Amino acid sequence: MKLVILDRDGVINHDRDDFVKSAAEWVPIDGSLEAIARLNHAGWRVVVATNQSGIGRGLFGMAELNAMHDKLHRLLAGVGGRVDAIFLCPHTADMQCGCRKPKPGMYRDIGLRFDARLDETPVIGDSLRDLEAAAAVGAQPILVRSGKGEKTLAKGGLPAGTRVYADLSEAVDALIDAGED
Repeated sequence: MKLVILDRDGVINHDRDDFVKSAAEWVPIDGSLEAIARLNHAGWRVVVATNQSGIGRGLFGMAELNAMHDKLHRLLAGVGGRVDAIFLCPHTADMQCGCRKPKPGMYRDIGLRFDARLDETPVIGDSLRDLEAAAAVGAQPILVRSGKGEKTLAKGGLPAGTRVYADLSEAVDALIDAGED
């Protein structure tokens, strides 16, 4: 079974400059949930890898984060989709942990848990840190222009071989089409 790793904020749901802090603020991007369902139906396992420094900053707690993820799971089930796991880093950048993207610790943990070859795994994100972590483990970096993606693209410095798509739906279509070749 194929594995894909998705960032959360800006890829699946709308991002906010003041952090997504509650289930009410967690709003899916149009077409993102259906895109995940298409991946599932095409035989892909979907894992979310998300930095959530709002926890480390004290902006919200695990109860609020769990409520956001419950909403994600519920809405996904409503369109026939699912995520197999959600990995998160609750640390702030100054904590110097190994799991916060752009460090590759979270992706390595996913590879071990799912017994997956990361060099055969696409990683879809909207920020340079998502793509740098992907490149560090030899995964295929994919940038979406949703969320912070347009700013990330404009800044440049993307890892070699980064593919760019308008949003998660377009990136998923490309992955599924490539698998049918």
